[in-house]
Parts: sequence; C-alpha cells; structure tokens
Amino acid sequence: MELAPFMSPINVAQFKGLIKDGFYDGLDFYRVIDGFVAQGGDVTESRPHEHTKQLPAELTRSYNGLGNADDDPFVLVQTGEFMAPQTGFLNGFAAGRDPSIHQEWLLHCPGVVAFGRNNGLNTASSEFYIAIGQAPRHLDRNMSVLGKVIYGMHHVQRIKRASMNVPSGVIEDPTKRTKIVWARLANDIPAQQRVDVQVQDEHSDAVTTRIALGRTLENEFFHYKGNGNVDVCYYNLKTRIVE
Repeated sequence: MELAPFMSPINVAQFKGLIKDGFYDGLDFYRVIDGFVAQGGDVTESRPHEHTKQLPAELTRSYNGLGNADDDPFVLVQTGEFMAPQTGFLNGFAAGRDPSIHQEWLLHCPGVVAFGRNNGLNTASSEFYIAIGQAPRHLDRNMSVLGKVIYGMHHVQRIKRASMNVPSGVIEDPTKRTKIVWARLANDIPAQQRVDVQVQDEHSDAVTTRIALGRTLENEFFHYKGNGNVDVCYYNLKTRIVE
C-alpha cells in the first residue's frame, strides 16, 4: 500500500499510528460487498486506543491555479470527465480537479484505501476500506482517501464476501470473515523481508503513449474508435516487483 499524506495528512498520520501499534492485528474484514468495498477494523469497538479519535475529513486540497507546469504536479488526462471537470494523475494517484474553485482530490479507483465513517463528515477514526470492484466514484470528495494498494490486489480480491442476501454487506459470523493477521509499516519490516515495488512515473513516455493509444484506439482490433475520452481509473499507473 502506498499512502497519500499530501492529500490527507491528519488521517494518514492516525492510520500509520494504528498500524505501528498493531491495532489491526487479528481484526477482520467484516463488511465486504462484491464489486464495491472490503471494510475492516474493530467492528465491536472493543479495542481502545489513543489513535482512534474522530478526525476532521480531508476530502480535497487547494492548488494555486497559476498554470505553471514546472511547479504543478498534476498531469492532465481528461477534460470534461463525467464526475469531475478534469482528471489526471497527482503524485502517482488518479485525481480529479476543478479549475473554477482551485480544488483537487483523489479518485476512488479500484484499490483505493480510505477511512470509513458514520453519516457525520468528521467521524472517521479507524475503520478503513479497499475499493474492490467498479470504481465507486460517487465516494469522491465524500471520504478521506488514505492511499492505494500498489501490490497484492490478487490477495485482496480473495477476501470473503458477505451473502448476496445481506444488503449491508456485514458478515455477522466472525468465523466466516477474512482475518487481518498483521499490518506493518514498510520501514518497520526488515529490509530483506520487504517487497520492492516500482510504480510508473506519470510523466514518462510510456504512460503518455499508453493514454494516447487509449484515446485513439489505433489498433486493427477496434472497429469503433470511441469518442476520444479515457477513464483515468482504467489507465492507472502500472507497478512491477523488483526481483
């Protein structure tokens, strides 16, 4: 998992504190809806901890809007996107942007990790979820995004789902849940045990070319060439393991 403190510094700091202290060790993914999210944490709220205070929501951030490409980390991919005026990449994450109000935010693409909350905006504390299906973009600017899974989604997709007859997605029987054996920050894991992951640079020629080909569909396989628009979630940055 790669964290995004540039967007949600307060929420990420609390998440890191919980991980560092072993808060999630032995807990479950207790709410899992196929095609939506896998939510984990202390469903019984029986594990007190100094890092479980409710937090202010961090949904967007401001940018200067001066249009200086040298100082602007945002890489524009699509203008007039269906749920944001602009979408692109920001520090390696799929992001949305509204130039009219100079605000930007991270998108709920598959693999995104965010804090869950109650109805109140500032009620997130320790419960988190991973987007496991079609991008739930209606959650954009509604939840504090913590980061994204950069390696291991094949394991995440094996998390046990709730019954289709349970709309809430809550798995009531603890024996039928997938357990979080342990969670650690990478710098707390011995170097020889870490997984070395490289993520594509959104400024690279490879990313630019891939998106351009996706926009034109210049391939003999495609008979309908689309309308030139692309979904940034589909063209999310690739990762690879360094052996």
